[in-house]
Amino acid sequence: MVLKARGEIDLMDEANAIVHAVLDAVAQRVAPGVTTRELDALAEDLIRGAGAVPAFLDYRGYPATLCTSINDVIVHGIPSNLPLREGDIVGVDCGVLHKGYYGDAARTFAVGEIDAEARRLLEVTRRSLHRAVEQVRPGGRLSDIGHAVEVEVEEAGFAVVREFVGHGIGSALHEDPQVPNFGRPGRGPRLQPGLVLAIEPMVNAGRPGVSMDADGWTARTADGSLSAHFEFSVAVTEEGPRVLGRPEFAVAA
Repeated sequence: MVLKARGEIDLMDEANAIVHAVLDAVAQRVAPGVTTRELDALAEDLIRGAGAVPAFLDYRGYPATLCTSINDVIVHGIPSNLPLREGDIVGVDCGVLHKGYYGDAARTFAVGEIDAEARRLLEVTRRSLHRAVEQVRPGGRLSDIGHAVEVEVEEAGFAVVREFVGHGIGSALHEDPQVPNFGRPGRGPRLQPGLVLAIEPMVNAGRPGVSMDADGWTARTADGSLSAHFEFSVAVTEEGPRVLGRPEFAVAA
């Protein structure tokens, strides 16, 4: 567990501001007929134009700037020339390296009009992330974060993915500790000011099981159900949670 000074967190805030600007731009481009490769090219141009470097490109051999996960893909979908279709959902995960520090965030977007159950899946997953952020306070326990996600998700009748988890983040893209999206509360390390966590609920509309494609990256729901993914990088501060790159997102003390 690596604790950051306030100046380091400010630099991570800059990195995450770039990430969220990219996700905002992607949100404007997501539409039927657009390919995820087009979204990937847009993201790389914006990241490099901001003076940053795509964090995922060539990371452990990953071949793209974004992870773009359509419908039953949970995470790590590789951008392609396959066009998005009306009614799809697409998870977009973006990371950057800026001034020596990483930013990492994700959102799942509706492609045109989606059905009511898909919309509910997106709403519940987004809400579970917000509930998790509320737990990011000095003196809390790491497992309080995952417990908040699990309760929100399971009360809605959906399932939390267990094979993939959130993580610490800083001068490395993945740092300790791991941040599961499930578990009993009141366990694990105490949260301390200076800790920065990438919290990322991954929620399946059906069962929690995962199936891997032959490419070694693309993770799908084992039962073919839809999956959604939202992520913030969040710093523990004396004042409470600080969602990096999103100054408008505040949690009451």
